[in-house]
Amino acid sequence: MEAKADADYTQDGTVDFRGQPAVPSRTGKWKACAFLVGYEAFERMAFYGVASNLVNYLTRELHEDTVSSVISVNNWSGSVWITPILGAYIADSYLGRFWTFTISSLIYVLGMSLLSIGVSLKRLKPSTQITFFYTALYTIAIGAGGTKPNISTFGADQFDDFNPNEKELKDSFFNWWMFTSFLGALIATLGLVYIQDNLGWGLGYGIPTVGLLISLLVFYAGTPMYRHKVNKTRSPATEIMSVPIAAFKNRTLQLPTHPSLLYENDSQYYLTTAKRQIHHTPTFRFLDKAAIRQESTSGSPRAPLTVTQVEGAKLIFGMVTIWLVTLIPSTIWAQINTLFVKQGTTLDRKLGSDFRIPAASLGSFVTLSMLLSVPMYDRFFVPFMRQRTGNPRGITLLQRLGIGFSMHIIAIAIAYAVEVKRMHVIKENNAIGPKDVVPMSIFWLLPQYVLIGIADVFHAVGLLEFFYDQSPENMQSLGTTFFTSGIGVGNFLNSFLVTMVDKITGKGESKSWIGDNLNDCHLDYYYGFLLVLSSVNLMVFLWASSRYIYKKESIMVKDGLCVEMEENPSMDASLGLQV
Repeated sequence: MEAKADADYTQDGTVDFRGQPAVPSRTGKWKACAFLVGYEAFERMAFYGVASNLVNYLTRELHEDTVSSVISVNNWSGSVWITPILGAYIADSYLGRFWTFTISSLIYVLGMSLLSIGVSLKRLKPSTQITFFYTALYTIAIGAGGTKPNISTFGADQFDDFNPNEKELKDSFFNWWMFTSFLGALIATLGLVYIQDNLGWGLGYGIPTVGLLISLLVFYAGTPMYRHKVNKTRSPATEIMSVPIAAFKNRTLQLPTHPSLLYENDSQYYLTTAKRQIHHTPTFRFLDKAAIRQESTSGSPRAPLTVTQVEGAKLIFGMVTIWLVTLIPSTIWAQINTLFVKQGTTLDRKLGSDFRIPAASLGSFVTLSMLLSVPMYDRFFVPFMRQRTGNPRGITLLQRLGIGFSMHIIAIAIAYAVEVKRMHVIKENNAIGPKDVVPMSIFWLLPQYVLIGIADVFHAVGLLEFFYDQSPENMQSLGTTFFTSGIGVGNFLNSFLVTMVDKITGKGESKSWIGDNLNDCHLDYYYGFLLVLSSVNLMVFLWASSRYIYKKESIMVKDGLCVEMEENPSMDASLGLQV
């Protein structure tokens, strides 16, 4: 009878909104996620509705120069992507994902409302309008800090890792979650950008604000169906940091000859607490010293940290090495809403006799290529590769990232070649004036946008899944911020690079590579510089991935006291080539 009762509940320890063990037939899976995807679509619509055309608003309405506007966009985008570190910490340590998201989403809506009001009020003094505008922007960044790391992980929590059927559904979750995200971005870059350029900025920002409010009502309507993970550690981040501290204190001790001699709780502990046990790996061996058994000065044994705690810290340090090599690809992604847009404003944007394509709308092809590629990846590429590799994901997570990084290199190489072509057309036609239209179609930029979109199916989706999958159990919100913070730091890095390149190349009488007049500078040199950086970064990624070892964990379940191993079949030694 007890075994039957246990079968009526999820095996991963999730609870419903009343705090009772979650019943699989009534909660979770895609029927719960259906209430979440609406918010994700409208949030992406709001973010890209602002980000895609922000550089044009700053130069046209607030009269910032090219370099200042690029830096402003990168700094704001960087803040939006890096504040999730704080939001994830609050969720993992205090409020949980649901309540952190709920509070933060209201702050996000407040920021969007202020932004819509700010761009609509024309009688404000210039200094007051600028202050109001940036206050609204950074209110959005604060709200995003709590929504971004928690909504996707809360969605992933709706699937039980220890139920084979639900685990199979979860393998596709991030692909289709990002598909919804891309759909919102497509509407923003196609529809909202046009509205902003032709019907008004207030309407262009007001539409996604109303959509966010409606999607939040739908989100709350699904509350009875949601599963919630119980926080089993008061402060996971503090626990992680205690590992290198303990290892340093034990630095003079000798490691035992076999990992089994390190300290670990018995199986009964993991059965009663429903925590997952992480198994020993040979990486970062120095940290193993935190789990050495030893006698205290008083003669009574002092309990060291467990192997599971040490391995949790190893996972974080391992993810940091991968995170570092995602920063350069993020700088490539940052060009979509900055220099690519400014580049497009110089080209012939006519479509027919009357219609002019908004330069920022070309970003829709990034999203459109993603939307077309995600179903193809999930329905065709994964099954095809699964038959050949035996890997449930088709290819390993690091292989997926490597393909994405390689495509980014090709995309920036194409951008470089197109810019060389643009400079050649400028010389032929003497179109060096700041307002001269270069007689070259804006659709020359299309290949770089499309290729970045396809690359992000491998890169962006792969990163989100990688950091969620490889995080310790109680740090999956914080672990997901490796994804968001990488994009954020990439934007800050691009701001730094633009600033330094402008200062160094614009000294004295020299023309800056990135000047206010893009028809009389050398943007092609900057793209060439990014191409070299990206190529070197790929080599570093190959080195880092060859040393990464995926986590291995297990959980004790009550049915027969069996241990379910979660060995990732994508465990690889050289960019996932061994499967």
